[in-house]
Order: sequence, then structure tokens, then C-alpha cells
Amino acid sequence: MLESTPPTTLPDRLSPVVYVARGARRYAPGTTGDPTARVYARVRLDPVVGTAIADAYAAAPLRDERAYPAYAALCQETARQYHFLVGRAEFGGLGMTVRVVDEDPYPDVGAMVDDVRRRRLKVWATAASGTPHPYLSDAENDMFRAVHDVFGHASIGRGFDRHGEEAAWLKHSGMYSPLARLAMTTETRGQTCVRIFRYGDFPEQKAVLLPRIFSDPSLVHVDGGGAGTAARR
Repeated sequence: MLESTPPTTLPDRLSPVVYVARGARRYAPGTTGDPTARVYARVRLDPVVGTAIADAYAAAPLRDERAYPAYAALCQETARQYHFLVGRAEFGGLGMTVRVVDEDPYPDVGAMVDDVRRRRLKVWATAASGTPHPYLSDAENDMFRAVHDVFGHASIGRGFDRHGEEAAWLKHSGMYSPLARLAMTTETRGQTCVRIFRYGDFPEQKAVLLPRIFSDPSLVHVDGGGAGTAARR
């Protein structure tokens, strides 16, 4: 899943969108050890780790059938998150309006977060961006872009630089089962790292699984706390 907006030059940390943060906790009430907003603000991606993730992604084939069960789980769980996102508030949803558009809709992360505060979001259409996915349909990829921008980024107020992407991966990964998280890590952490540390641009999308250690949220680095303090799930 390529993020719908490019890296921003604005300050990375914004105020979290409160109703989204509360909704994410309500959606996954069984999650234990969910870090506080202050912890998410201190998440950093170590360049050594980032380079290792990038190398693993770059070396992987376009698709691997062994990844398909994780991708099937990702699709099912993303659809549930999306319906929670757009569901009417009186029926327990967040009442957000999502529009899929043909051009990159936001100049920076601040504009995206401002839209989310107004319960609306635009997503750059997979079909228009010329980046088809080898497993996900265009509609499934668009849904994933939407829920990741909202539950990953807006819920904690982090942007699209490498540290913000790491924090968004950490937050959003907690809303997925361990199986789906393997595919979700490829789609977010994997693509982010190969873009930043290898290619400098959006990579080819793949349906593969990275080494399991890269899906372990307990190993995320937090300033002032080292690795292992970000999450204990």
C-alpha cells in the first residue's frame, strides 16, 4: 500500500485526532500495552533496522504464495476497519466520508489531518496512480490506504517522514491479528523503508512476507526508552 501523500516538509508531529484515537481503542479493546500518545511521539526508525527491512523487501519476489493467507486476513480485517470508519455514528461507526480521487489530494500531512478532523478523507485511487498490487484489488488497496491514513497517522498525529511512518505502523499494527500484521508490515514498513533507504521513490508493490522479526512491535525504538518499550503485545 503506497501512502496517498508524499513525505512532508512540515513538522512531523501534529495533534492527534481525538475521536479517531478513541475509535481505534474502541475497535480493538483487547489490545494490551497500547502506548500513550507521548510514546508514539518519540518513536524513531533506526537507519540500521530500516536498511535491513529495505534490503529484505528489495530482494523479495513480486509474489509468494506462502504470503496469501496473511494477505487474505489483511483484506478481511481491513474491510471491517473500513466499514467501522465510514459507518454511521448512531450505529457505532465513526461517520467519516471517504472519496477516492484521481490525483494526489493533499499537499502535506497537515491538510490530510485537517480533513480527518472534519470527518472526511480523500484517497488517491490505486487505478489512477499506476501502481497495481499483485494481490489486492484496486478497491481493497484504496480501503487500506484510507484506514492506514486515519488509524495509523491521524490517530497519533504523526506524518510521513520515516519516523512518522514507523509510529503509524506501530499504532495501526495493533488493530490487526498477528497473521494479518505480517502482510500489513510489508505494505507499510516494508514499502516505506525501501523507498527511503534504497530507491528514493515508491517501490514496486509486492505480495510477500518479510522476516517475522520485522513485524514485532516490541522491538520498535523509542527515544529515551530504547527498543522494546514501545509496545508489549
